[in-house]
Amino acid sequence: MNRWNFDPLELSALALVGALYWRRARPLARRGRAVSPLRLAAFAAGLLMLFAALESPIDTIGEERLFSVHMLQHLLLGDVGALLLVLGLDGPLLRPLLSIRLVHRLRVLAHPLVALPLWAVNFAVWHLPALFDAALRNDAIHALQHSLFVACGMLMWAALVEPLPGPAWFTAPWKIPYVLAMWLVMLVLSQVFIWSNHVYYAPYVHDATLWGLSHLADQKAGGGVMLVESAFTMLPALVWVLLRLLRESEARQQLVDAGVAPATAARAARYGRA
Repeated sequence: MNRWNFDPLELSALALVGALYWRRARPLARRGRAVSPLRLAAFAAGLLMLFAALESPIDTIGEERLFSVHMLQHLLLGDVGALLLVLGLDGPLLRPLLSIRLVHRLRVLAHPLVALPLWAVNFAVWHLPALFDAALRNDAIHALQHSLFVACGMLMWAALVEPLPGPAWFTAPWKIPYVLAMWLVMLVLSQVFIWSNHVYYAPYVHDATLWGLSHLADQKAGGGVMLVESAFTMLPALVWVLLRLLRESEARQQLVDAGVAPATAARAARYGRA
């Protein structure tokens, strides 16, 4: 049960992503546009988070015994890991991908009005008993579930962090309700599990309890894991947006005082000095 997976396919995928990232970062450094150490560290930490979620005992315990640990795995993939990967990206790094026509068209998925609902629906639907149980019983469905958690999580965070420029209207004031909506989704889903009065997922009903937790207590603990993790990610995100709002407001006012038109000052404050 407490075993490491070291699944060859998953390890190969993580190694490939890391190699492609490094292959893109090295030429940028030679041309004097080195990727910042913080960005490199964030991407490496994101890959490490995915590795821990997929290959460590978190995976085996979550699949075989405890729903609460399985919930932790989902959050590491679709929230924490996805955020760290996005923090490791920027325009120069993504330029080769954007030159591919299909990828360029799919960029609309990172629009805030698309990414947030897509992430919320994906996360909620995969926790419906029928799909959740199917993922536990079928490796291909489980791989699809994990892939979509990471992909939709990255789109959701990319819309907020903007490694590529987002819509002109999506300034810091609009990012506040965006983060609050993200947080609300997590809060609502966590309450479903915390206040549950029966076990939702068949595979956990048939397995023996672990660490003295009943099946229902384990399910409630899974809701608690989501509640705590959401606070650790959403609260810093909200603080970051509020600080960005203050910087944008200050920069915009300085430009207006210098005689710049308000509309031009707003754009410059967002993309330039803010």
